[in-house]
Amino acid sequence: MMKPERLDKLLSNLGYGVRKDVAYWIRRGWITIDGARATSPAQKVLADQVRLEGAELDHPHGLTIIYHKPLGAVCSRKEDGQLIYEDFPARWIDRKPPLSSIGRLDKDTSGLLIITDDGLLNHQLTSPKKHISKTYAVTLDNPLKGNEKELFASGKLLLEADDRPCLPAELTVINETQATLVLLEGRYHQVRRMFAATGNHVTSLTRTHIGALSLAETGLEPGAYTTTTSEKLMKLVTGE
Repeated sequence: MMKPERLDKLLSNLGYGVRKDVAYWIRRGWITIDGARATSPAQKVLADQVRLEGAELDHPHGLTIIYHKPLGAVCSRKEDGQLIYEDFPARWIDRKPPLSSIGRLDKDTSGLLIITDDGLLNHQLTSPKKHISKTYAVTLDNPLKGNEKELFASGKLLLEADDRPCLPAELTVINETQATLVLLEGRYHQVRRMFAATGNHVTSLTRTHIGALSLAETGLEPGAYTTTTSEKLMKLVTGE
């Protein structure tokens, strides 16, 4: 059950502004509580009671995003260049708890990305014990040698600088330079490093699925997103 909290803290945690902003909005009559004008930033309120300029608050009970990450965008908040957060409302980057991308995609990788402020959901989607697969479409610089499928499935591939081998992964060959790869873990640059271990180089990489959730079925163009709840997201991922 949700507990009342200070009006200024609530709005700050949702990224709307700091205490002095809330005080100004109250003086202007822009904030109402159950239809009555707010009187103080310290008022104890429930999020569902609050309206700002007549509108309900933005995802006050948690935010989970299904996003088609474009090439060139980075998942960090601080790096130079194009940030994924530029595709969302500006206030979302200031939310508390903060939004976090689940299983980051690097700058040169596109595709399906989940972003959430739900720590439990993050754990459910990233823990190898949960067996949530991630599927990637891979294009390679050089032709496959023919032994990659067996090597990746063996559970014996040890990547450089790692102290334990990769979990078994499923490779499906499309043609001599294209394949799909299904992983049950998410190590740093794992797909690229796995092919590098065979002497090859990944030239194009797209995450197409997280569990049963398909990027194609979302209909999202690069840079586009939709919002959902943690519960609905898990149903999409598990196919329930």
